[in-house]
Amino acid sequence: LEEKLKKEKIRPSELLVAFKQPIGKTRLHVKAAHYMLVTLDLLKEKLQDSKSLYFPTDVLSPSQMQTIYKATGCASQEICIKPCDEKSPYRTITGECNNLRIPTLGASNRPYVRWLPQEYEDGISLPRGWTETKQYFKFHLPSVRAVSNDIVFFPNVNVTDDAFRSVMFMQWGQFLDHDMDFGPSTTAILTFMKGIDCANSCEKGPPQFTCIPFTRAAPACNGGYAIRNQINAITSFIDASMVYASEDAWAMQLRNLTSNLGLLAVNDRFNDRGLALLPFGNPKGFPETCNITNKTLNIPCFLAGDNRVNEMPGLMALQTLFMREHNRLTTDLKRLNPQMRGEELYQESRKILGAMMQKITYTEYIPAVLGDSRALPSYRGYNDSVDPRISSSFTNAFRFGHTLVRPTVPRLDSRYRVLRGIDPILRGLIGTPSKQPRQDQIVVEGLRDRLFQQVAKFGLDLPSFNMQRGRDHGLSGYNAWRQLCGLSQPRNENELAQVLQNPQLAKKFIQHYGTPRNIDLWIGGVAEPHIRNARVGPLFACIFRKQFQNLRDGDRFWWENPGVFTPAQQQALRQASLPRIICDNTYIREVPRFIFRANQYPRNFVNCNAIP
Repeated sequence: LEEKLKKEKIRPSELLVAFKQPIGKTRLHVKAAHYMLVTLDLLKEKLQDSKSLYFPTDVLSPSQMQTIYKATGCASQEICIKPCDEKSPYRTITGECNNLRIPTLGASNRPYVRWLPQEYEDGISLPRGWTETKQYFKFHLPSVRAVSNDIVFFPNVNVTDDAFRSVMFMQWGQFLDHDMDFGPSTTAILTFMKGIDCANSCEKGPPQFTCIPFTRAAPACNGGYAIRNQINAITSFIDASMVYASEDAWAMQLRNLTSNLGLLAVNDRFNDRGLALLPFGNPKGFPETCNITNKTLNIPCFLAGDNRVNEMPGLMALQTLFMREHNRLTTDLKRLNPQMRGEELYQESRKILGAMMQKITYTEYIPAVLGDSRALPSYRGYNDSVDPRISSSFTNAFRFGHTLVRPTVPRLDSRYRVLRGIDPILRGLIGTPSKQPRQDQIVVEGLRDRLFQQVAKFGLDLPSFNMQRGRDHGLSGYNAWRQLCGLSQPRNENELAQVLQNPQLAKKFIQHYGTPRNIDLWIGGVAEPHIRNARVGPLFACIFRKQFQNLRDGDRFWWENPGVFTPAQQQALRQASLPRIICDNTYIREVPRFIFRANQYPRNFVNCNAIP
């Protein structure tokens, strides 16, 4: 991959994989998990040569499975290495020791939690639909590209503005997602059995599929179980890990260690009219991808706590904003407490910034997603029996944010007119309406046909990836998730039409899937009509509500948990808002009070002096 980047001969699919490379300890964990899966695949091949069809789990004893688990290195990956400091007022970077009974819950480099058992074609690893002749509930699974072409496609000229949500609503969702989950791509580039070069083949050889290149999510060591699970490389908790990283070595790389002030490192070559920019660089082991489209300028990647920081300008703007906010907090703390040393300044600022992320997300963002009728129950304190891990189903469902993306976002000056720079990007997010997600306008062309097209003639199809990723993760079909949520399970076209409130759309689904039971989770969820004042339907509202409640109630360092902050500090944090952070760290002087709502300048905008 690095050689292709140097030679500028990289495909869109390879650029996507480059952004999702496992690095550091994640790479070691993924390699061990690969060894485990390949060992089981070799055993399966041997067993299938016999007259009877067996799987390795049919013939291996638990002790034999544990022997394989240890020999492949998986067992050593699951050890919580450092003993927990129960009295520490700060989170660990890795998320370990948040739960003192089970220190690995919610930590980085652990498997996703499963709310329903995996459904693989072979019961272990193969995605549903792998064998084209195989039927599910008496029907074949369709090509996800065919579903995308028929159900997701619509021309950009028909994009409808959302009258009630800003583009910042969409952008915060991506920023938040990069704080909760990251499923890196597999590191394999050849199939083990046949040695097929995945980049130049359309054969169905794991880890890639035909014919838009698709790379499987990296596997996780799964406690000695044979069934494939995927790794979450970052902490599950809302802790601003995309600012600070989820591995200790990476976190140290982000810090300014030349002073004893607890600051994050900033760019030493460029600034934004005197304001700091993110430093250039890459986490150790991560390829340089940012100078592909303009070798003359030779501008490298920005470095932050998440290696997806460079994916899009809006994301880079928020990453820059929160790096500045950390340094502002640190500077203020030093001024108020001259005796504080660098490590304490860093940890206190990190603790406050994570609390700000939680407060903004739960008081402003989640209500804008779920609507009034699906509000979370009141907080009752930390519960160590609650599992805060991100679920595999949530990672798929939370891709609903792709339905909010506009074809373009303008960059606006101080009067909210088009311009260039960091502040204009933020103004564009604030002052532009989001795309309205509709059943006939699901995802714009730029994501459906032209993802990463800047490096090749043809781009990628993100909706197709979303559906295939669900199969890659072994996620059950649409009705299984509706049953889990206590919702009706449509049995035929007429009942599906009632659920979707759209007979024409129901007819298309049945033409492709045969039965509602086969519909892929993502497309089924985004096709549902929205709950009143929400931006999701009943199924995704259920999944999101469960996940966000678990993240809150299972976090020992939650900002409202008694003892984490003093009552006076909690009161101050209740004033925290994204408009205030923007005012404190940019030259933007006019902002809306409610930043996730659609706001047209100058209506609903106020001077920063009016923001508490």
